[in-house]
Amino acid sequence: MEMRENVDVCVVGAGHAGCEAALACARLGLETVIFTVSVDSIALMPCNPNVGGSSKGHLVRELDALGGEMGKNIDKTFIQSKMLNISKGPAVHSLRAQADKAEYSRAMRKVLENQDHLTIKQVEVCELLWENIKSLNEKATKRIIGLKTFTGTIFECKAIILCTGTYLKARCLCGEAIDYTGPNGLKAANYLTDSLLDMGIELRRFKTGTPARMDKRSIDFSKMEEQFGDERVIPFSFSTDPEDVQINQVSCYLTYTNERTHEIIRNNLDRSPIYAGIIEGTGPRYCPSIEDKVVKFSNKERHQVFIEPEGLHTNEMYVGGMSSSLPEDVQLAMYRTVPGLENCKIVRNAYAIEYDCINPKQLYPTLRFKDVKGLYSGGQLNGSSGYEEAAAQGLIAGINAAQFILGKEELEIDRSEAYIGVLIDDLVTKDNFEPYRMLTSRAEYRLLLRQDNADLRLRKKGFQVGLVTEEEYNFVVNKKKLIDKEITRLKNVKIGASSSNQKFLEKYGSSSLKTGVNLAELLCRPELNYDILKQIDPEREELPKDVIEQVEIEIKYEGYIERQLRQVEQFKKMEKKKIPVDLNYDDVPSLRLEARQKLKDFHPVSVGQASRISGVSPADISVLLVYLEQYKRLAEK
Repeated sequence: MEMRENVDVCVVGAGHAGCEAALACARLGLETVIFTVSVDSIALMPCNPNVGGSSKGHLVRELDALGGEMGKNIDKTFIQSKMLNISKGPAVHSLRAQADKAEYSRAMRKVLENQDHLTIKQVEVCELLWENIKSLNEKATKRIIGLKTFTGTIFECKAIILCTGTYLKARCLCGEAIDYTGPNGLKAANYLTDSLLDMGIELRRFKTGTPARMDKRSIDFSKMEEQFGDERVIPFSFSTDPEDVQINQVSCYLTYTNERTHEIIRNNLDRSPIYAGIIEGTGPRYCPSIEDKVVKFSNKERHQVFIEPEGLHTNEMYVGGMSSSLPEDVQLAMYRTVPGLENCKIVRNAYAIEYDCINPKQLYPTLRFKDVKGLYSGGQLNGSSGYEEAAAQGLIAGINAAQFILGKEELEIDRSEAYIGVLIDDLVTKDNFEPYRMLTSRAEYRLLLRQDNADLRLRKKGFQVGLVTEEEYNFVVNKKKLIDKEITRLKNVKIGASSSNQKFLEKYGSSSLKTGVNLAELLCRPELNYDILKQIDPEREELPKDVIEQVEIEIKYEGYIERQLRQVEQFKKMEKKKIPVDLNYDDVPSLRLEARQKLKDFHPVSVGQASRISGVSPADISVLLVYLEQYKRLAEK
């Protein structure tokens, strides 16, 4: 007898994207089921044992500001934390935390298990169920009505969020040994690919990899450089009390490859699946294997190797920077040439993993499939890489699936508002032929999109959606008032050219005053900061550290910030010029052939998005703008 269940949302996959998607839907009151091939793999970290890093830390703080869970979870389970790039400007400061992998997974599982309206189901999803529709004002020709599991149960639902990670028809490669499994030896999802193809969804094959894990007892750390965490830890979550994260931290270690390492690799390239042509998928450019590093950067005498603990209750150490798909014997020989690893024992071999993923140009910026109403996608299935990129997409997909079911306007975050906006826009607008990784250089408005002001930028959106409480939102509103009030005060407090003030400036190597200035002007001087100025500003009120940080950045970078705000204003004008869904680009005269083909292929939702498609020139955009004006006038008539 066929079993049937009826729910609102089905989330396929319980990795970082799936967890955020499922929690978002359930917290918005929708009956949600999250499917996983193994309950023990919820929020699994199959590769690096950390959260955050350059630009990725921005994503986690933005996710937290919107009401996501990753920031809270890493604050509970980290074993070392460090703010990266502090020698540079605040735009590129990024928080990075080493995670206790097992504790991170357990803590996230506990959150899911205790979330109202959320059910966890261990079973493989084999088939999506859909029906054909006619949509007047959308491109969609299909609508999701449910899914079918391997055991034959049918779950009827209004929306499905695909967060399958690297599991679709996955296979792991270690030299000549090929295992048809997902990461960490978990079961691959071998049936869903055919269902997606039947629906007309375009798939591609990508590849990623992970390094070996070593037995800590076999490593000589005295030959390595010890890497410490920050003395004062900054939490990822804006809801975490900073005092709760001041813990005793575990060290990481830095060592290097050498010419002997590189020689072993070069002599065995014919045994690497990547160079032997066995691997079909495209690998990540910005996280290359050690084989790729040696071949593509042959002028480098050495490469960094980070030895990182996988947790407090295990001896496994992650060998960052040396992912590989070389055979086991070559791996051991290669690793043992690295200082400190001469007697290393491998617990888990390095391996490459191939998997199916979609072409993300099939998605709207809301992460809904253009051709299928009710079908959303997040994470590595969309062609991205990294836990943080996955979690951010999962949250947006979850929010929008809920908004769709509730009949509310879906949430779109553009690239002037958040790194999340940059990530999604790049995925759905650009041709991505390799796993996409977030970089600070991808964000053209990065001075506005700092990790320190994510709450000021995005808390309101999270509150409007329903994932941020009124108390949390009011806290940010009050914080903004304090920042604005203090900036105004500093601009109005005058400092004269008295002898005491001149001595103060001389003490800090700052130019003397010829006339009176305000405190804000003094704060702009690089050798002075807010704390130092307290000596000549005794009447000031005591303010929270996060308020002081914003005041100082806003004043010191005021000119640059104002310039970026003007650029954003122009950007927004183009984003607001929407393109009708039924626009036929063959009717647009004077469009170049390449532009016409690209626009028909991507179906951009706005002129702004159209302008960022490769192959569409500024001249093509001008032609399109003229045509849209004519189209609008005809429609009004």
